[in-house]
Amino acid sequence: MLKSEKITLRALEPQDLNILFNWENDTRYWVVSNTFAPYSKHILLKYLENAHLDIYEAKQLRLVIELENRKPIGLIDLFEFDPFHMRAGVGILIADEKEQGKGYASEALKLLIEYSFERLQLKQLYCNITSDNVRSINLFTKLGFSKIGVKKAWFKTSEGWKDEEMFQMLNANFEIE
Repeated sequence: MLKSEKITLRALEPQDLNILFNWENDTRYWVVSNTFAPYSKHILLKYLENAHLDIYEAKQLRLVIELENRKPIGLIDLFEFDPFHMRAGVGILIADEKEQGKGYASEALKLLIEYSFERLQLKQLYCNITSDNVRSINLFTKLGFSKIGVKKAWFKTSEGWKDEEMFQMLNANFEIE
């Protein structure tokens, strides 16, 4: 089990349908998830039915970030899992705004990094963050991700164009050639 003092990362369960429906359909997050239309409960239920698939088969892993009292507060993902090149993308969301800024995202990311490098034996993790998302940039850089580039005017939003910054973390147990 992926667990720290304050949180647990757990697999998605059928009872997560309503929170997943609310979080996936929150338009504030659509820019970064490339979502253009709402998800139906039917589609999300089908997704949950396949959430048991192994990361090697699904090429992704989505985990619920849960507090000690079993309250779900967000999600953390490995996506674009590539076992040949030994890398994956990372995404994180603390959807419950009352729980933001309390260190839960940092704990969840630490657990996921450890799992990715020790259990999955990945060589690298990466993430892409809009340049105005200072909290996420600070989170990832604080935990050892390095900025490796910027995609200029990458996202079209109602406020105008946003740049996307790219970050990478290399597993220290691998020699970099």
